[in-house]
Amino acid sequence: MQYNYIIQGSILALLAVVLGAFAAHALEEILSPSSLDSFKTGVRYQFYHAFALILCGVIAEKITNAWIRRSASLFLIGAILFSGSIYALTLRSVLGMDFLRMLGPVTPIGGSLLIIGWSFFLLAVLNQKRNG
Repeated sequence: MQYNYIIQGSILALLAVVLGAFAAHALEEILSPSSLDSFKTGVRYQFYHAFALILCGVIAEKITNAWIRRSASLFLIGAILFSGSIYALTLRSVLGMDFLRMLGPVTPIGGSLLIIGWSFFLLAVLNQKRNG
């Protein structure tokens, strides 16, 4: 097992719970409904990719090709960029940091990395099936 993937996924999941609770208890009164929905989207995708990282750690024992490592790296980086930029963009007015709007282009970059990560995950499985 690749424990570093499991640790990274666990940290992402832990932070997603904290941020989800923060959204439900503190941000509901502060953010508009659409901004709150955006923040919750970031939390949801962070959770999905936390579980994907944990899955990479569990199956890395069986699938040892480079595609699984690339997939895990892209899940981590993509989740940080995608969800992190959403958090910053939705909180920028609350924090009085309007300059954070420059992070707008980061969200689709993070999303693209997540898509590529899932493509690499598929390649890892297909490559293992062919070789194993």
